[in-house]
Amino acid sequence: MPTVINRTMSLFEWAMLLGLSVLWGGSFFFAGVALSSLPPLTLVVLRVGLAALILNAALPLAGLRLPRGREVWIAFFGMGLLNNVLPFCLIIWGQTQIASGLAAILNATTPLFTVVVAHLLTSDERMTGNRLAGALTGLVGVAVMIGTAAFADEGSHLLAQIAVLGAALSYALAGVFGRRFQRMGVPPLATATGQVTASTLLLLPVTLLTDRPWTLPMPGAPVWGAVLGIAALSTALAYLLYFRLLATAGATNLLLVTFLIPVTAILLGTGVLGESLEVRQIVGMALIAVGLAAIDGRILRRVRRRRIEEPGLYQGRDI
Repeated sequence: MPTVINRTMSLFEWAMLLGLSVLWGGSFFFAGVALSSLPPLTLVVLRVGLAALILNAALPLAGLRLPRGREVWIAFFGMGLLNNVLPFCLIIWGQTQIASGLAAILNATTPLFTVVVAHLLTSDERMTGNRLAGALTGLVGVAVMIGTAAFADEGSHLLAQIAVLGAALSYALAGVFGRRFQRMGVPPLATATGQVTASTLLLLPVTLLTDRPWTLPMPGAPVWGAVLGIAALSTALAYLLYFRLLATAGATNLLLVTFLIPVTAILLGTGVLGESLEVRQIVGMALIAVGLAAIDGRILRRVRRRRIEEPGLYQGRDI
């Protein structure tokens, strides 16, 4: 019988979610370096292909191997399509037309889509008022934190904006679709390996036809370092955390990471690069914190419990 999905994440799960946001947030830095010499699709194939090699090498060290059944490999290809191929291609194309700040805001709609998709397609991640309000508050927080400049002169790029929203919907569908691997008894490490392997097999023929990477100039050491970083850290290690969290915390909780990625990027810029922290960024992070707390529900439940156990504390406070 499958494990019941946690509605309230443990502190360890929150720590993993924060770690995942750092790993995925770092992918923007690695991609910025690598795209100076590599076409987008070639970078995506190198990202998932090298991650597949790393994870396939790690499987026997963990005493595991990839399952061979037809059903599980159909699921791997489905997950690879929803979680890598479609969103990566949509976001890459979208960012050729719109600013990265607007793309980040549109990508932060992923928890909203997940709340709806999980409600429609699952029985144990139903929509609640707290979850919906928390997702909306977090989305507003991301928009406030990034600022109004992201929306300047973007009215003529409607298709690009729809493409990034389509990627967010694809991520939401992947989060719900990926829950089946726990029911099938596939460990998180094997699931991550199977997904990136399937993604590589799907993307490689397209990249060979469009980019013809053998004709490209040989990149320098910084580019290869960035490729290794985005493959090993932002993909291989990140997906190991992703599937571990998906199995225990559920799709809705897991995809809150899209709220945290801008937060960790700004905090890293402040702490490591000495960038200044603006008021709107502080306000945005506060709104994101409120949204996360509402979706988690732990604080609200404690307040309600205290109202029941100690009603005298709240007498005269209701308006």
